[in-house]
Amino acid sequence: MTHVFDEATTVEKLDSADRYTVRATTHPAYNNMVGPFGGITAATVVRAVSDHPDVLGDPLALTINFAAPIAEGEWELALEAIRTNRTNQHWTFTIGQNDQIVATGTAVFGVRRETWADTEGDAPQLPPVDDVPATDFPDFIAWARNYDKRFVTGSLEAASDDSTSTLWLRDEPPRPLDFPALTSMTDAFFPRVFLRHGTYMPAGTISLTTYFHATRDELAAQGANSVRATARGTRFGNGHFDQYGQIWGDADVLLATTHQLVYYKDAAQ
Repeated sequence: MTHVFDEATTVEKLDSADRYTVRATTHPAYNNMVGPFGGITAATVVRAVSDHPDVLGDPLALTINFAAPIAEGEWELALEAIRTNRTNQHWTFTIGQNDQIVATGTAVFGVRRETWADTEGDAPQLPPVDDVPATDFPDFIAWARNYDKRFVTGSLEAASDDSTSTLWLRDEPPRPLDFPALTSMTDAFFPRVFLRHGTYMPAGTISLTTYFHATRDELAAQGANSVRATARGTRFGNGHFDQYGQIWGDADVLLATTHQLVYYKDAAQ
């Protein structure tokens, strides 16, 4: 049986005289308040580049800029490898729908080599996952039902002076972690302005960047286990804020970091 995540990130190669182009289709299971969940769109891009016949290595970085909401239905992703070096490869892409560009971005793929290594910063230390109750989001946020979310701090229960959320997170139903799924998880943090105000507000991601630190072996070792996820905002004002997140695996392995810019409106606007 195909997992709903794989259904939602399926692409079909199109004949094109110009750039390498694939077609994707939004999936109702990953609907957001407006348009599809941004994480599933980013994951689809990673899957499409990974499946390209000329791809080099695995994802290292992805930036996707959402110029307009994606409507329900089909959309097209045009990919171009603009330079391939010995160990890294640089891509640009556009997402089009109804003859309009709705998103742009870049991706870097590459070959990982054994070198000196260290991780600065500490993984969040959480109670055992089974000791933390799962949390549901409202029904109108469909994508959240595809994740098992167990908040230790920062669930959306009341306004807070601290925008930090830390939680156990995994696909629901459980699914072995891979690069597309990890991509989607880096956008699974609700906008930090919700937590500061203790309520849902008009908000949406403008630009999402993900840095992939995990190797294939580390993802395989993680399997379908829950990851530790933490995020916080930095500055809020003038209709925008940024938020920074980390995804940690077993054995305190840092799998990915993410930074995004989000727009918001006050409830009265």
